[in-house]
Amino acid sequence: MAYEVAAEGLDVLLVRDVLGRFTLVVDDRGHQVESDKTEIWSERLTADLCQYATDRPLALASVLFSADDLLNSARSQPDPEHRPGGDHGDVRLLDNTVVGEDWAQVSTPALELDGSRTHRTALYGFKGGVGRTTATAILARHLTDRGHIVLAIDLDLESPGAGPLLSAGAELPCHGIVDQLVESAVNNSVSLDLVAPTGYAPRTGRGELWVAPARGQGSASVPYSYVDKLNRVYADIPGADFADRLESAVWACETAVAQGSESGRRPDVVLLDSRAGIHDIAAVTISRLCDLALLFGTDNKQTWSGYGDLFRAWNASGQARRIREKLRMVASMVPDSPQRPMGAYLQSFREHSWECFNVLYDDDAPLEATGELFPGAFSPSLEDDSAPHYPIPILFEPGLVGLDADNAPGWQDRAFVQAAYRDFLETAARLITAEPQNEGT
Repeated sequence: MAYEVAAEGLDVLLVRDVLGRFTLVVDDRGHQVESDKTEIWSERLTADLCQYATDRPLALASVLFSADDLLNSARSQPDPEHRPGGDHGDVRLLDNTVVGEDWAQVSTPALELDGSRTHRTALYGFKGGVGRTTATAILARHLTDRGHIVLAIDLDLESPGAGPLLSAGAELPCHGIVDQLVESAVNNSVSLDLVAPTGYAPRTGRGELWVAPARGQGSASVPYSYVDKLNRVYADIPGADFADRLESAVWACETAVAQGSESGRRPDVVLLDSRAGIHDIAAVTISRLCDLALLFGTDNKQTWSGYGDLFRAWNASGQARRIREKLRMVASMVPDSPQRPMGAYLQSFREHSWECFNVLYDDDAPLEATGELFPGAFSPSLEDDSAPHYPIPILFEPGLVGLDADNAPGWQDRAFVQAAYRDFLETAARLITAEPQNEGT
């Protein structure tokens, strides 16, 4: 219907409200549109959309109070399937949602004033229980051992754990990310104590490991009401929406490290331990805050169904090329037993991952005339070990299940831990720091 109206030379905007109902806005300014035609369009919309039509499914821009504001709000969101030409009008979609809009707002973190930029890596899993937080802690120590100033930020607000796991017995800060999000909404976040150096002593003696927990330690005199704070963090406020406040929280933690670090420098690497699932924290973290997103998963239907939904959403928003440059799959908890050998498991994982990622790979179908790919096509093969779909393995280690870090000093140095994470640490460090690959890996 929208394309039929556009075929008459009229620009149209299809607006979907938060309940999923549609209104077709027709820009009739400068055009003579007969009233009987608009009545026919309105009746057709009501009949075709049924429950998904609003009370007034057709609106003319000429009678709207602020037509330009509405029409311009979707100028950057063209329908990726529609490429009009000639006298054909433009068709656009404005999708109003309550949550999740940031999945389609892919951007790169801003440069600092001196032109440098801290490298931010997000660790994310569609499903929980895949060892993401443990991997964050081990990777943070590994990078610190290499002499980097590392900051690990716990963004898993509903299930915080990175703070205690990384602190190594050191005292955590009074405030956490949740305090920054709540107080920044009322302009009261200037002097919060958000980060703390951990008790980890790096092998090189040059690195520093800092942590910004989701939950602060609080003080003895004032009860710390974490649940009450958590209930308020996601509210959007004029001039201070959730995505902006989350970005500001990460920036505030980085600045706090520079103020407390012996070198006076901002961290070289920031690891963002993201909340699992299709949630606004993950949306902002992956699409907006990070340079690299390590996507954790196991080889099962839940993993590929969930990532398939995300990848299709990115593709539909026109962000496939920008987002795929950030992504790399991690095969976590990889088994290695006679019943399920590691090699067979990783081969199955790789095949399913490649099938899932194909929606983000462009031009993988040959042109009809020449049989060649489009110029600049990005269509990696199944066995391309540098491609986003190619999994970085972490072996399953039962000794890490239910780990109590406080009562297991030096756990990250144990041989079984190093064996399980060897390939992951080498590959992740190379991707994050652009270090050359070790010979033989």
